[in-house]
Amino acid sequence: MRDFVQANDFFAGLKSTERVYLLVRHAERPHITAADADYGAHVGLTAAGRERAVALGKMFPPEGDAVYYSSPVGRCMDTAKCIAEGRALAGCCGGSQVAGSPDTGCATVTPLAVLGHLYVKDYPSYLDVLNERFYQNICSWIDSDDHPAFYPLHERAEEVRKFMLEKGTARFNIFATHDAWVVPTLVHFCKMHFTPQRWMNYLTGIAFVVNSDGFERVVPVTGMESGWLEF
Repeated sequence: MRDFVQANDFFAGLKSTERVYLLVRHAERPHITAADADYGAHVGLTAAGRERAVALGKMFPPEGDAVYYSSPVGRCMDTAKCIAEGRALAGCCGGSQVAGSPDTGCATVTPLAVLGHLYVKDYPSYLDVLNERFYQNICSWIDSDDHPAFYPLHERAEEVRKFMLEKGTARFNIFATHDAWVVPTLVHFCKMHFTPQRWMNYLTGIAFVVNSDGFERVVPVTGMESGWLEF
């Protein structure tokens, strides 16, 4: 089974002609309780999460432009902004802004609703998943490829990849989203295995790397010491 590549090693190994499309889980957040009526929609990042997202941004090569897309959920938007801030601190094009806000730099974080529900087919059924045994339901869907809340996994994963490659316009194309949508993408493209007891870490994801000839490779990447969380 493939394992995650450390982000600093991944970026150090890139060729100057390669473009990166990175689907990444947001940085560390506080615990979401069962009593949260909004299912954690307003839960932001911890101070450590912000720090690690900035550190990830500093690992990017300085050469090349970047675009940032995000789930509209605040912790994903903040993750993308912190990554952009890290690039700025490392001497890349500075600052970040939310689309439509006053200009605070050259990096714009664009919220995309689809990044909040990449694999959701039926929202009422998905609310049932959010209400009870979330990780168990996600894993059950992945194992059986059959759940009323979700699209067929493998077909949808290919559509997610196509969406990213078409949407990204820069050398570095960042798509900040949620673990529930990164996990099935990793399962499809990297044959990785997840359980509720062994899940993916924050700031971890999957990179599609395309060279000047159009050749594509897929790399599981983590901005943490490990791409795994053990429960």
